Amino acid sequence: MKAVKVKMLFFGPLAESLGEREVVTALEMGTTCNQLIELFELSNVVANGVAVAIDGQIGADRNSALKDASEIAFLPPVSGG
Repeated sequence: MKAVKVKMLFFGPLAESLGEREVVTALEMGTTCNQLIELFELSNVVANGVAVAIDGQIGADRNSALKDASEIAFLPPVSGG
């Protein structure tokens, strides 16, 4: 099995609730961001407004295969003030 290594970054309340700001994991080559979200049981937080950025791009295609050394950031909803 070929694998890719990706880094997940967590910010704000999500980082606090998980107790982690950064998680590096190996995934089977061809794994998509949506599959990663399901694998780590993050579907609910994404559905509740957490934005997902892939390699710095918010709104990137989450159905595309992740590349080796990709960074996936989970960003809390922006609150106006």
